[in-house]
Amino acid sequence: MMGERVVSVLVFLSALGSGLVGGIFFAFSTFVMGALARLPAPQGIAAMQSINIVVINPLFMAAFMGTAVLCVIVAAAALLGWAGPHPTLVVAGAVIYIAGTIVVTMAGNVPLNDALAAVDPAGAEGAAIWVRYVPDWIFWNHVRTAAGVAAAACFILSWRWPAAA
Repeated sequence: MMGERVVSVLVFLSALGSGLVGGIFFAFSTFVMGALARLPAPQGIAAMQSINIVVINPLFMAAFMGTAVLCVIVAAAALLGWAGPHPTLVVAGAVIYIAGTIVVTMAGNVPLNDALAAVDPAGAEGAAIWVRYVPDWIFWNHVRTAAGVAAAACFILSWRWPAAA
């Protein structure tokens, strides 16, 4: 019974983490990138280059990668039958979060960020990359937003309060 309680709390924390990360991505999709796109290209590029450096910090990484670790744990628990009445939703939430936020970040957003980091914001190459970067980055960020929200929904729908001792 204690194991089930622990797993239940971990599923709850997975829901919170997925929702938090999805919300961060939502903010970027709905107004941050739009604001950057309105700036002259050199300013937008310089701002995004700075954001891409500053985002690698302990708080964001704990939420982003910590949630992925929780997802692995709760998916394993669900596959072992320790995740309450809806283990399929727990596994679905974990897979959606990992595939839709971690994998998409590494395969979609990071390569775009790396290409942007390599250019001079004031150069012609920077302006040419920026024109493609913004819509491509927003597309992948929409995927990450949807994945974070969908994962949170799966975890919420699967979660139940731990039984009293």
